[in-house]
Amino acid sequence: MNDKITVIGTGMMGGAIIKSLLKGGYRGKITAVDIQVEKLKEFEALGVKTSSDNKKAASDADIVFIIVKPGDVEKVLKEISKEIKDKLLVSVAATVPLSFLKKNAADAKIVRIMPNLGALVQAAYTAYVCETNVTDEDKEKVKEILNMMGICEEMDEKYMDAITAVSGSGPGYMSIIIEALTYAGLKVGLPRNIALKCAAQTVMGTGKLVLDLPEDPAKIRDMTTTPGGTTIEAIYQIEQSQIRPAMIRAIEEATKKSQAIREKLNLQ
Repeated sequence: MNDKITVIGTGMMGGAIIKSLLKGGYRGKITAVDIQVEKLKEFEALGVKTSSDNKKAASDADIVFIIVKPGDVEKVLKEISKEIKDKLLVSVAATVPLSFLKKNAADAKIVRIMPNLGALVQAAYTAYVCETNVTDEDKEKVKEILNMMGICEEMDEKYMDAITAVSGSGPGYMSIIIEALTYAGLKVGLPRNIALKCAAQTVMGTGKLVLDLPEDPAKIRDMTTTPGGTTIEAIYQIEQSQIRPAMIRAIEEATKKSQAIREKLNLQ
């Protein structure tokens, strides 16, 4: 696959996607676009073509990623609507539904995705939904690109707010868990560098066990727990902290926030 890709918006997620494609050996031309020219210097150093002209960059592309704030989506789409006619438009704008994208880019073939920051290290989970005019061939192209970022899965759009809460924001939650494990390691005498590496690798390895074996998380817990041992003692203490209901409440509120942002901006 060597389609020309334009990425409009080179913030944290836009940059993560570009770098992931480069790491994955993407053979086509990639153009990074941002109105803040200073942001583009990093990508120029990586050999990526850069531009501050949305229309020209979209015109030159086969596939256009739009990675801007939800409130800026309409303005950008209206600016490039003619240039993306019959092209794949991949929106990474959180909360923005297909219906709104279609209203502002009626002639494009639209895919809405929700990745996470794991794309920086090709370990993202990316959910995606497609407009009805996206062909099977188009979907294969999208999957090839998204698989360079980690793993991907097509789903019903009704799940996207929940995916945003669980996975899109997920690295933020997991960083708290890793930080807590690190400080716990410091408390029991581990050097800081060892505590951090031990914590991060353990979280990553546990996720890999769940995905690769595959096993239910409860089974992984049981596999590490022996009668009267250290794990059961630690689990007893953790369960008293009410971490499960706290996490459930957090995800519920994040899901509601995603819905509220859409309603506030009238993204229907």
